[in-house]
Amino acid sequence: MRSLVAILAFFLVSACWSNSSSGTVFEARTAAVRDGDSFIVKRGRNEFEVRLYGIDAPEKTQPWSDHARKGLRKLIDGQMLRIEMVERDRYQRIVARVYRVRDNLYINAKMIEAGHAWVYRRYTDDKQLTNGEKNARKSGVGLWQLPEHERIPPWEWRKENERS
Repeated sequence: MRSLVAILAFFLVSACWSNSSSGTVFEARTAAVRDGDSFIVKRGRNEFEVRLYGIDAPEKTQPWSDHARKGLRKLIDGQMLRIEMVERDRYQRIVARVYRVRDNLYINAKMIEAGHAWVYRRYTDDKQLTNGEKNARKSGVGLWQLPEHERIPPWEWRKENERS
C-alpha cells in the first residue's frame, strides 16, 4: 500500500510539472527578483524561474530597467505568491499570472499600472493589462515619463541589439 501511494504521488507531481502543464496553480515564496518581469520562487527544496505573463519590462541596459526590477522586488520580495501557469517559454521558465497571496494583488497588472513594463501584445490582449498601460501612459507614470526616444519597447530593443 505504501509503495502504491508513493507511485501515485510521483505520477501526480510529474503530471503537474510537465511542459504541457498549462493551468497548473501552486503557491511558492519569492526567492530572488531577476529583473522587471522574471523572478525565482522556492517551493520546498525546489526553485523555479517565473516570467510574468503578458508583460515585457525593460532589458538590463535599457532606461527604467533598475526601476522596474525594484518595483517588482517591492511587490513580491519574500512574499507567498499564487502562480497560475499559462505555459513554459523556450527557456523553460514558467510563464504565469501571479498573485500575492496575502491580498490577491495581480502582480502582472500592477507592474503595468505602475509604468514598469509594456503589455506584450504579441502574447496577450488581456483588457486589464491593456487598460492599465493606457492609464499609465496617459498619467505619465513610470517609464512613460521618460523622453520618447528612451521608451523603446524591449522586443524592439532586443531585435536591434542582437544584430550588433
